[in-house]
Amino acid sequence: MRYSVIVPVFNRPDEVDELLESLCSQTLKDFEVIIVEDGSQKPCKDVCDKYASILDLHYYYKDNSGPGQSRNYGVERAQGEYVLILDSDVVLPTGYIQAVDTLLTAQPTAAFGGPDASHPSFTPVQKAISYSMTSFFTTGGIRGGKKKLDKFYPRSFNMGIRRDVYLQLGGFSRMRFGEDIDFSYRIVEAGYQPQLFPEAWVWHKRRTDFRKFFRQVYNSGIARINLEKRHPGTLKLVHLLPTVFTVGVIGLVLISAIGRVLMHYDDVHRWYWLCAAPWLPIILYSLIILIDSTIQNKSLKVGLLSIPAAFVQLMGYGLGFIESWWKRCVKGKDEFQAFEKNFYQ
Repeated sequence: MRYSVIVPVFNRPDEVDELLESLCSQTLKDFEVIIVEDGSQKPCKDVCDKYASILDLHYYYKDNSGPGQSRNYGVERAQGEYVLILDSDVVLPTGYIQAVDTLLTAQPTAAFGGPDASHPSFTPVQKAISYSMTSFFTTGGIRGGKKKLDKFYPRSFNMGIRRDVYLQLGGFSRMRFGEDIDFSYRIVEAGYQPQLFPEAWVWHKRRTDFRKFFRQVYNSGIARINLEKRHPGTLKLVHLLPTVFTVGVIGLVLISAIGRVLMHYDDVHRWYWLCAAPWLPIILYSLIILIDSTIQNKSLKVGLLSIPAAFVQLMGYGLGFIESWWKRCVKGKDEFQAFEKNFYQ
């Protein structure tokens, strides 16, 4: 068997249904599917049973241990030469596995990954969140974009690796967030070079509202410092930009507030510039996001929603980064002490 598709699941039966349906439509059929239920209170066993006669499908239920350990559990039971790691909230175009196979034939590699995109059926908020996670103007294109500020590292929503290499490296660590980047770093440190397969893309739903999205990117910001501690020298300028953005926005708002206070107690015209000028760079950045997202998504509504999505993405990550820097670098706590509630619950 050529491929094993590994999917960890936690309380997302509806998403698994859509993913399995898209796997049924693949033009290349040489694959098995391994679903690992990670201690869910809403299991997807009934959903999997629905596809058992159509797919070479294996369902496992285990106690909760996080996505990384659930992937390891699945890979240990896989039969394929390559394992394809997918998140449960992705949907595959019909030619996904064929694209992987074609690219591997033309460009043999031990590890690879592909980009993600938003599906036409996604809600405007989902499309805006997808834009904020993939745009050059927000993440620097490091998640698989054609324009990027750093080298490509596969992410767990769309990652492939030769099974023997996976087992050799011990799979994913026990990190709850950033475990996919940690694994990608270890792949590179072992002498392998992960390749970007642009044609092997997936539709990725991500979060459905800004509150959940903020929590996700906040934890990603926390993970970045932990990754630097595990892999010294991996912290790049692009990883610092959200924090610079966050501090800059907060600073500009405070300066404007000071100007507003001075306008109240002194001549209005004298301090008007101090109140208004700090908003100009914020407005300019918002206009760039609005225009770029509107053009990409062909929707003014998505363009408008992309403005708060971009600020949530950058500032959520930046605030998580600052908290992690304070606890790990200033207070000297280790990963477990600093984030036991976030990472090891």
